[in-house]
Amino acid sequence: MDHKMSRSPWVIHYDGSSCNGCDIEVLASLTPLFDAERFGVVNTGNPKHADIFLVTGSVNAQNLPVVRQIYNQMLEPKCVVACGVCACSGGVFRDAYNVIGGVDRAIPVDVYAPGCAIRPETVIDAIVEACGILDQKEAVMRAGGDPLTVGGAATWDGGVELGEDGFVAAGAGDATAAAREAE
Repeated sequence: MDHKMSRSPWVIHYDGSSCNGCDIEVLASLTPLFDAERFGVVNTGNPKHADIFLVTGSVNAQNLPVVRQIYNQMLEPKCVVACGVCACSGGVFRDAYNVIGGVDRAIPVDVYAPGCAIRPETVIDAIVEACGILDQKEAVMRAGGDPLTVGGAATWDGGVELGEDGFVAAGAGDATAAAREAE
């Protein structure tokens, strides 16, 4: 039987801490004007039903556990798409006191879709790319392998951890912060 995950991927969308520009564009990509449904894409609110995790906005100490919880509730194989420059790197909020960075500081990211605000066409392209990665992960699973060896999880550094006080130590796991301190 020729079964592929990419034939009808279900997506879950989470808006981290953003200006809502990318949030609106992600939702716009699911409307009839841009018609992501032509690829079988269905928006769901349940992580257990989702195949692709679309995240907009940067990660901070308050939403870090939420992003990880949604990711951990998703079943394998799964893909993560960082939508917008804030989700990719922290964007214009990167040096804000409460921003840890992009989504890859919390969970492994498979597809980066930059833009400020991201265009719906870019969201659809990222979903299509994530579908290809889903197929690769599914093939690895069918062969008895670990799907975490494919995509962003294969090169993920583990992200950051919160301290007992609920905050990340200044510059923890951040090469740019270490470089700033060295100057």
